[in-house]
Amino acid sequence: MSKVKALMDTMDYGPAPESNADVLAWLARTPAVGHWIGGAHVADGPLSDVVNPATGAVLTQLHHAEQAQVDAAVQAARAAFPAWSVLPGHQRARYLYAIARAVQKRERFLSVLETMDNGKTIRETRDIDIPLVARHFTHHAGWAELLETEFPGHGPVGVCGQIIPWNFPLLMLAWKVAPALAAGNTVVLKPADLTPLTAHALAEICVEIGLPPGVLNIVQGGGSTGALVAGHPGVDKVAFTGSTEVGRVIRRQIAGSGKKLSLELGGKSPFIVFEDADLEAAIEGVVDAIWFNQGEVCCAGSRILVQEGIAPRFFARLAERMETLRTGDPLDKCTDVGAVVSALQLARINGLLDQGLAEGATLHRAPGALPATGAFCAPGFFTGTTPASMVSQVEIFGPVAVTMTFRHPDEAVQLANDTRYGLAASVWSENIGKAIDVAARVKAGVVWINATNLFDAGAAFGGMRESGFGREGGREGLREYLAPKAAPGHTRKLTAVNFDPAPLTAAVAQPASGGVDITARNWIGGKWARADSGQSASVRGADGAVLGQVAIGNRKDIRNAVEAAAKAGGWGGVTAHNRAQVLYFLAENLDQRRGEFADLIAASTGGDGAAEVDQAIRRAFWAAAQADKLDGTVRATKSAHVTLHINEPWGVMGVVCPDESPLLALMALVMPALAMGNRVVCVPSQAHPLVAARFAQVAAVSDLPAGALNLVTGPADALAKTLAEHEEIAALWYCGSAEGSAMVETAAAANLKATWVDHGRLRDWADMTHATEDLRRAVQVKTLWLPYGA
Repeated sequence: MSKVKALMDTMDYGPAPESNADVLAWLARTPAVGHWIGGAHVADGPLSDVVNPATGAVLTQLHHAEQAQVDAAVQAARAAFPAWSVLPGHQRARYLYAIARAVQKRERFLSVLETMDNGKTIRETRDIDIPLVARHFTHHAGWAELLETEFPGHGPVGVCGQIIPWNFPLLMLAWKVAPALAAGNTVVLKPADLTPLTAHALAEICVEIGLPPGVLNIVQGGGSTGALVAGHPGVDKVAFTGSTEVGRVIRRQIAGSGKKLSLELGGKSPFIVFEDADLEAAIEGVVDAIWFNQGEVCCAGSRILVQEGIAPRFFARLAERMETLRTGDPLDKCTDVGAVVSALQLARINGLLDQGLAEGATLHRAPGALPATGAFCAPGFFTGTTPASMVSQVEIFGPVAVTMTFRHPDEAVQLANDTRYGLAASVWSENIGKAIDVAARVKAGVVWINATNLFDAGAAFGGMRESGFGREGGREGLREYLAPKAAPGHTRKLTAVNFDPAPLTAAVAQPASGGVDITARNWIGGKWARADSGQSASVRGADGAVLGQVAIGNRKDIRNAVEAAAKAGGWGGVTAHNRAQVLYFLAENLDQRRGEFADLIAASTGGDGAAEVDQAIRRAFWAAAQADKLDGTVRATKSAHVTLHINEPWGVMGVVCPDESPLLALMALVMPALAMGNRVVCVPSQAHPLVAARFAQVAAVSDLPAGALNLVTGPADALAKTLAEHEEIAALWYCGSAEGSAMVETAAAANLKATWVDHGRLRDWADMTHATEDLRRAVQVKTLWLPYGA
């Protein structure tokens, strides 16, 4: 028998297996996992094996849902929606709390079941996953209780189709189901076909606590089943967590459907270590960043960026620490790294590692033999990788990181942002000012300072850029499952506009022009710019008379406008107070010219120009007032951290205005975007563009920085398509036809920019009901975790 002293020297561990007898007995009673539809288990559809990735043993079989089962699930959810949505919040809270308590009472069973199904270690399922599941249901029971007072004027979206991945099977279920039910929605959930077991167990819990039939429905299956759920006409909202590639497919699949969409996608998150960091703490941070959950984490710190002066010491120490990791049986409580989810995923990981080696990088792996059976991957990290290396850009989704070095903070930020993703980041420095400065400049939805992979139901989680849009958790996550109760407007009647080049003989009506020819150019980068086409189109007023000509913009004009907006990044760094001052000044200058604007609007539309100008001035005042009022928050979370939720501008936004209310609609859309620090490329009313051209004169003398606002006139849908496809546009608002809305959502899938479209529905622009929603759409939330307290 080994002596304790010898064991302390060698740190050898004996086996400490967690018993799986209860799970095996449960599996024996479950020869095949079916669906849960309308409160009943349904065993129907083709079968496939459910495999334990650590042993290769078949655990049970899985029924895959086809069209009939998905139809039945959506019908059950639709039938349950009226009663569930009007149920008092307190009653919904009781159901959610009951689920949380049932999960807590089955923590050990669910932990073992998750470990056997997924391959992750029992320590992670027991200590992290399952407690967080209960936390999410408890937290959202609170939101159900407070919904009426905290979200006045909002109600549930309807039937939600939710598709979750295999890396955190039950936790991802809780992230999505809990807020949806709290808000009064009903749900059709599709778990991953590789890891269906804990969802099936939760269905049994829902039966036990008496959840009304049809409120939660679970359909099992693979990608084809997920496509049926997302594309079903009876689904009002789609929530997806998974790969960027599949997220792009879903965005295109449901474009133009009117479905609300949130996407939490892939990542290639930077882990930044400065030379003044606590070295040992940062090393342990790497363990949690890339070797936690076998690296199968969308926000894994998979790109380790180390300041040059400490890099040799850091990498040497990291290799030493890696040697102590134990890879093996996930049910052993002494195991650090379990099995990846499947043999297919292991083959994908190994293929990427081979590519990294072929590109000249050096791969450091933990020593020791891996188990003879099962999908095991030794933890490791690359050195000698470059920003352009395949493994530096592609999500490996396994327990292997890439590394690079930097010299100064600016280079660290440049390397951190050198990716199409923007999910998370981790910054390590004892200089808190430096850490916060870098955190502010990194493009990521979540940033941890001197920590990594912290999660809580009260903290928003979600990405930027091609890591998706929308948030999970906290107030922001609940908002994804709510919609304003205001009744939708009527269908817009589009104006037929001829944007052919204006004939030279076209006469310009004298009253609108004051006797001087009106030929408006584009407003780009603070200057009047001739259209790339070199052509203008005639603009006719309400009586058919030609009021003037405007530039016919094209894709090159949009390109120039986007470049000008990108160069005006300083506008986002201006204090909110100073942005407000500019917008107040703009309103003041517009007020001085109210008469001429009123006349031009009346001549253009035949409407009450004076009333529209007054409402437009009010919109500018309202946006200026809100510039420093849309506050972020500090949240209480389970861990000892201050969790800041900061409203950040998107960056460069595209805005496509409708034909109606040409000044008021422009102000209602553009002013909130500018107030929040965005730079805007705006396509004004196609039918009445002279109003916007006149407005550019006001903007030019109102201290708005060059490039903060750019106006390109021309055929709205053609220009909207260019904006939707442009990689530098981070968000796009479109008001136009239903067909144009579908086109914008489809084209925006290229870089997964956030979009808001109106599907051809006419809006009352004088109604301030939508104003706060417009303001919230002008920002994205960054969650910053700061250590605080013991």
